[in-house]
Amino acid sequence: MRVLGGALLAGVVLAAGVLGSTGCTLTIGETAGAPADGAVATATASAASPSSGPPSASASASASASASPSPSSSPSRGATPVPVRGPDQKLVVMTVSGGFAGVHQEVTLRGDGTVLTRERGGPVVRRAGAARFKELRILLGDPALEDVPDFTMNMSARDMFQYTLQFNGRTIMTDRSSRLPALERLINALSRWLPRS
Repeated sequence: MRVLGGALLAGVVLAAGVLGSTGCTLTIGETAGAPADGAVATATASAASPSSGPPSASASASASASASPSPSSSPSRGATPVPVRGPDQKLVVMTVSGGFAGVHQEVTLRGDGTVLTRERGGPVVRRAGAARFKELRILLGDPALEDVPDFTMNMSARDMFQYTLQFNGRTIMTDRSSRLPALERLINALSRWLPRS
């Protein structure tokens, strides 16, 4: 147990050093309904990071989704669709990586309503219907996303999927180990577009 505790402490110190060098802070403890067991780390950046008909959900995304709490299906009150500045605008980019099989998938929602997905087989472009495009823009405009930490990872877990989302001038990294309903809704909606593994 002493070795495991030392390894966890070393990992937290390393993470705090890396985050500190990039202007972030590391907080260990209770976050958004997660118990204060010392295993979940959250960090909030002090500066914004640069941003940049669906298939069924992929096996990798659905496997991770089943382990996470199910958020309510509708966005918070006051959520309005994020504005579109042009057809080439990247409204959101989500990258899913990790897991036992070493998955690396990416989905990008663009201002023209197209969804670009990438995996080992190469890029695929699909068009979101008007209703689905508006739904995704409303999820991106959910005010509850402002309260989501930039970094939420279970430091003691292994082989979990890591989700990196870039939108609205931020980058959020999570393994879905903490209950973050607004982020879960967005991840679930984007995961529908991921290729099957």
